[in-house]
Amino acid sequence: MNKIIENLWAKKRSDENGQFWLPLLIHLKDTKNVINFLYNHWISEGQKEILISDFDSEEDLQKFIKFIGFVHDIGKATPAFQTKKSYNCDKDLDDILIEKIIREGIEGISELKLSDANKSPHNIAGEALLEEFGCSEYIGAIIGGHHGKTTDDRQDLNIRYYTKNYRQDEKRKDSKNYNIWLKIQTKLFELALREAGYENKEELPNVIEQPQAVLLEGLLIMADWLASSETIQEDDGEIYPLFPLVDINVTYEDIDSEERFRNAINIWYREEVWNPENYYKIEDVYKKRWGYIPYDVQKIMSEAIEKSKHPNLVIIENTMGGGKTETALVAAEQLARKNKRNGVFWGLPTQVTANAMFSRVNSWLENISKEKQENFSIDLLHGKAKFNEEYQNLPQVSEIMDEEESDGAVTVNSWFSGKKSILTKFTVGTIDNLLLMGLKQKHLFLRHFGFADKVVILDEVHAYDTYMSSYFFKALEWLGAYKVPVVILSATLPVEKREKIVRSYTNDEIEEKNVVPNKWQKNKNYPLLTIVDKGEIKQIDKFKKEKGYDIEVKRINIEDDAIIEKVIDDINTGGIAGIIVNTVKRAQKLAQLVPNDIPSIVLHSSFLAPERVRLEKELQKKIGKNGERPEKLVVIGTQVLEQSLDIDFDILYSDIAPIDLLLQRAGRLHRHKINNKYRPDKLIIPQLIVMENIDGDSNEYIYSKYILMKTDYFLSDRINIPNDISPLVQKVYSLETDKLVPNFDESKKEFEEMNKESMGRAEVFQINEPDFDASIHSWLSRSINLSNDSELRYEQKAKAAVRDISETIEVILLKKMSEEGEYRLVENNKRIEEVDSKEIAKQTLRLPEMITNYGIEKIIATLEGETPSSWQKDPWLKNEISLILDKENEASLNGWNLKYSKKYGLLKERKDGNE
Repeated sequence: MNKIIENLWAKKRSDENGQFWLPLLIHLKDTKNVINFLYNHWISEGQKEILISDFDSEEDLQKFIKFIGFVHDIGKATPAFQTKKSYNCDKDLDDILIEKIIREGIEGISELKLSDANKSPHNIAGEALLEEFGCSEYIGAIIGGHHGKTTDDRQDLNIRYYTKNYRQDEKRKDSKNYNIWLKIQTKLFELALREAGYENKEELPNVIEQPQAVLLEGLLIMADWLASSETIQEDDGEIYPLFPLVDINVTYEDIDSEERFRNAINIWYREEVWNPENYYKIEDVYKKRWGYIPYDVQKIMSEAIEKSKHPNLVIIENTMGGGKTETALVAAEQLARKNKRNGVFWGLPTQVTANAMFSRVNSWLENISKEKQENFSIDLLHGKAKFNEEYQNLPQVSEIMDEEESDGAVTVNSWFSGKKSILTKFTVGTIDNLLLMGLKQKHLFLRHFGFADKVVILDEVHAYDTYMSSYFFKALEWLGAYKVPVVILSATLPVEKREKIVRSYTNDEIEEKNVVPNKWQKNKNYPLLTIVDKGEIKQIDKFKKEKGYDIEVKRINIEDDAIIEKVIDDINTGGIAGIIVNTVKRAQKLAQLVPNDIPSIVLHSSFLAPERVRLEKELQKKIGKNGERPEKLVVIGTQVLEQSLDIDFDILYSDIAPIDLLLQRAGRLHRHKINNKYRPDKLIIPQLIVMENIDGDSNEYIYSKYILMKTDYFLSDRINIPNDISPLVQKVYSLETDKLVPNFDESKKEFEEMNKESMGRAEVFQINEPDFDASIHSWLSRSINLSNDSELRYEQKAKAAVRDISETIEVILLKKMSEEGEYRLVENNKRIEEVDSKEIAKQTLRLPEMITNYGIEKIIATLEGETPSSWQKDPWLKNEISLILDKENEASLNGWNLKYSKKYGLLKERKDGNE
């Protein structure tokens, strides 16, 4: 019997170098060793504390972890799996492996025909076998789900329905093969118990609470993926072995599984455990990290967090430019130490804001690395990460592998890529990465497992609409179940949203305690710090009142050409005027009205990626902090100007927008402490000019008329930053003030109906709240299918699913110069033969949703037909599609005429003239 087991295969392949296999027993031992290592050296003590709650002791937990690591692929010890053809249909290889087990006593398997083999894939077969052997469905569900998705119920009946898949024969008592396979599977199950340290199956747990089961599943998936990684390849092309297959002539007895494991882990594991220091003086950490003494607000907030015993949730409300980023990073160190976590995730609304924050977080992490002389990996989680220069310039782990001494470095580990990216200890990315915690999709366990190890910092949470907020609150429920420390940042947070954040994270358990401060839910003081300290709520709101500065608010409702005339008049003696509008089309229209003799810059999302980066750098150089301000400049853009750039306008025009976003825009007015002699006399007082076309189709398409009407009603002619921020936000978003606003019952009704509809759509593919009595069976039932898409399409579809937007298409823009096929870059007119693939891959632009709203699959097929076929073999261009323009930078697509302009971006016009 042992010889048969030793000759069962787990993996096989053939190529030009020969035929290879991996004995099943070796893979089971590899995975057991890996998962045990990950438990002892990779996951944080905070994660261990969550997992151990279902077990009598840590020893019992560790036994169970080793057990699921070994037994996870027991379903491969079946005829259905052992008769599977190799991937490239190498019949010779298949016959050699079948012959191995025939020689050891299994008869007739070479002639076996299984019509329903696909009904018992090895993960389901593994669950069925464990449940047949008496394991609870809580354990069975973990084994059945180790390929990323659980079944909806127990699977032990699968053996009865498809007996030949498991035992080769349907007969039982008088079948030799039936009994041999049963003995093989029983022996493997008993071996799994022994390898884990159990004496019998009765020592296995009966119940594993759902949150703990999700994390255990994530741990098992990571261990299985690592134990299945033959090599690791760095960006420099260097390849290192991990858990390779062996030559077909190598036997189980030839392999030293312990040495194999040690060699692989020594190559893969090159990071240190983050153990944040306990700073007794808050000033010391600010000085070490940034070289300055903290502001009073920063000092008071950081000291309050430090005094808390078990701070789980921290909400920081402070003005734009008030140092929230530094306070949050100090809080990350504090919360990681107090909650025993080993990493950080920082989530932001857009790729642009994520890029900007990546630089700051990376600088902070480099400071820690050098201080401790340790290496930490960081990842940038969005679709354009590979083009971020700072990220790409970080060393790969392999570059420091051979150095016995290291001064400490921030690195990139290439194993943590694709769906494994969230497992990187330190990550900065778009908020989609967190919102996807609430979306039913394959491998969701891995995402939850990755977040459970971190301090989670979420920036600009006021920007989420009803649909996104539904996923946000769902994610908070699960983060609370895992006791993941969370830091929320906002300059403009409505009190209702603050209360919902607290209740979602704590699962309303605060209502059972009498320790909350009076009326914490309605506290409108500002700045404000809210701390959830193991169910107890503390608020710090006693800060020295700032004098602040006043902004004059004026309203206009005039035609576009009159707006530009007024802007030009405002800066006729010099100055920097900003115009922030709600749509790309409107930004382009206004920009085209600016006379050629007036310097201007246009910035929005419909530029080629390199040109957008260039424009952002140009703006930072001209009107950023310490910029060389020109005598006169008009800057026209969309929301990208309010979200990401640290720039300073002398005067600002803005389309009407919700009050929180309008205040964010106003935060770009006189943002930097510039001597008044550098501002024109007529612009020394900050002025916000609100363009009030509330009934404009574009404004209502982007924002609710109900919120715009309330914003307009409560916005006074003068606002003080920061003292008026919270009062204004609370007035606009409070239901209690609705009665004060005249003539808006219809818009309120539309708003309520829209929110109800959004919530309904959001819940279709959303996981349920944590159920501590249920197994993970059916946790992902009716999930959205994203698994078969390319990485690019996966990200686009996933983002659309959690943001309530239509899926759009990102293209590489090229122009065709001749029928013979001469192609050039639109950015710089270089022939594509003159540039490398990476440079071509940067030439991306996302097509406007209006163009791709209908017939997206047909559009993709059309563009794929125009895309050079050679791209599919190029690592930078694989899965990309191109939009080919003519010599004049023009094209037609799906009923639209398109033209790309270096000044205005992608211009569009319907062929029939209707928009």
